[in-house]
Amino acid sequence: MNRFEELVKGIRDVLGPSSGLTSDDVDVQDLIDIMDRYASDEKDWSPYAMENANMAYTRNLVDEGNGKANLLVLVWTPGKASPIHDHANAHCVMKILKGDLTETRYDFPQGDTEQPMQIKSEKVHKENAVAYMADELGLHSVSNRGSDYAVSLHLYTPPNVAKGGCNIFNVETGKKTHIAKCGHYSAYGKRVVNE
Repeated sequence: MNRFEELVKGIRDVLGPSSGLTSDDVDVQDLIDIMDRYASDEKDWSPYAMENANMAYTRNLVDEGNGKANLLVLVWTPGKASPIHDHANAHCVMKILKGDLTETRYDFPQGDTEQPMQIKSEKVHKENAVAYMADELGLHSVSNRGSDYAVSLHLYTPPNVAKGGCNIFNVETGKKTHIAKCGHYSAYGKRVVNE
């Protein structure tokens, strides 16, 4: 078992038979700590890191654990970004496996008046950094401002986005659009067709 596989097993062990981070017996800090202890090694996670230059990023399923979480490797195309989005009342722990990613956080739009999204903060996460995001912290967008692919590991618990989608927000107007399904580009190291 390589160190990446040990990390996946360790995450499963922390989540245990619980209902994920919404359970009283799971502490987000335990998940952050276990991800923080893993030193990225490309040969370990590369079978899951499938890129597509025609997409801003790919979502590559690594593990569904106890059915209450999704663990994904995201591969970010140079110069591309995710839309501003929520996490469908789920928690996200993100570890940078390769390169740097810029996370821009926003406040939720207020009222029905169209207005530009307000930036709360912006931070560059370097290789091996770990970050946490949840809807109570606001919305965010993640971008790869580098000239090479960047790779990150994301733990979503519960897996609400995979099951019911999420909302994306227009940066100029704050208008919300529901995306019904956020599928996988690959699952368990195999390309998924028409998911």
